[in-house]
Amino acid sequence: MTIRVCFVALLLWLSSGVAVAQPRPVETVMGMPPVVDPSNLYSETRALSPAVAHALPRVYVPNRQGNDVWVIDPATMKVVDKYPVGINPQHVVPSWDLKTLWVTNNAEGRTDGTLTPIDPTTGKPGKAIAVDDPYNMYFSPDGRYAIVVAEALKRLDLRDPQTMALQGSIAVPQCKGINHADFSIDGRIAVFTCEFQGGLARIDMVNRSVLGYLKLSRGGMPQDVRISPDGKLYYVADMKAGGVFVIDGERFAEIDFIRTGIGSHGLYPSRDGSKLYVANRGSMHVYAPPRGKGSVSVIDFATRKVVATWPIPGGGSPDMGNVSVDGKTLWLSGRFDNVVYAIDTTSGEVRSIPVGKEPHGLTVWPQPGRYSLGHTGNMR
Repeated sequence: MTIRVCFVALLLWLSSGVAVAQPRPVETVMGMPPVVDPSNLYSETRALSPAVAHALPRVYVPNRQGNDVWVIDPATMKVVDKYPVGINPQHVVPSWDLKTLWVTNNAEGRTDGTLTPIDPTTGKPGKAIAVDDPYNMYFSPDGRYAIVVAEALKRLDLRDPQTMALQGSIAVPQCKGINHADFSIDGRIAVFTCEFQGGLARIDMVNRSVLGYLKLSRGGMPQDVRISPDGKLYYVADMKAGGVFVIDGERFAEIDFIRTGIGSHGLYPSRDGSKLYVANRGSMHVYAPPRGKGSVSVIDFATRKVVATWPIPGGGSPDMGNVSVDGKTLWLSGRFDNVVYAIDTTSGEVRSIPVGKEPHGLTVWPQPGRYSLGHTGNMR
């Protein structure tokens, strides 16, 4: 009888879930906010931070050839403001502390690049700061540095996140066209794409050194990078390959390729972190005519399969953006069509809003999350 009672007790204990292995806590770099759920590093991107309580709900659109930013009110779907910035604005980047939006004006082929700050509580720009070749910008996971991606210089410039004073640099000589990135779950490693060398660079952000490079098997022009919810894989959009490479983060090795559409470009997790939206720009070339075969593919993180494809009606060029606070709308720039797309994430229905000339890395603000890693709102 005693044996039977013990056996029944063991079954009850097992069925209670106590014996189910839990993800090990993540030991992050010093100063980085903790990873609340190691199985889903996007778990904290569902609620707005008090830091954005007074931010205007807006979509900020940098127009590369227009040298200006247009501002859309997402409630009315109308342009409510526009103003000049620097030369060749590429991305609108939320700061780590969520208090400033930075426009990266890289002045292609020139030496007068700048960063233009925008106050998200007013939607208005401030005085620009001179910076070398700011094609894109990220922030170290501990918030200590702004990481200016100096694409033409094959260099990452570490700057004070408030004043943008230069604090140091990391040369990445074998990464021609360095531009987009994401960070490991513990904040120690950054993986950057090398657009014009068909590969990736792995950077030790603690020791400020290059750990290695990876040539993609069929890669031609890798673009955006996003880490999987469990932090084990990196998804890399490749414009010429027409799909997304899957990289094992620990081994830094290619393990899969997911075909999506022509000109795979921007990558955006769904609000619940279960899906990945892939913007297929409709062309494998850096510049292209309007009305290409643009679309958005939806990848299921759990199965690594495309579960939906939403073509842009009449053709288009979806590029960069982000999802709305409620996750119901995916906002993307129409790079070669001078429009912004607002895409229903349930039905795939597309609405278009005319903007300036060659819109690029727009941001939707505010975004849920505790802090921003940069780009157009890589939130944690």
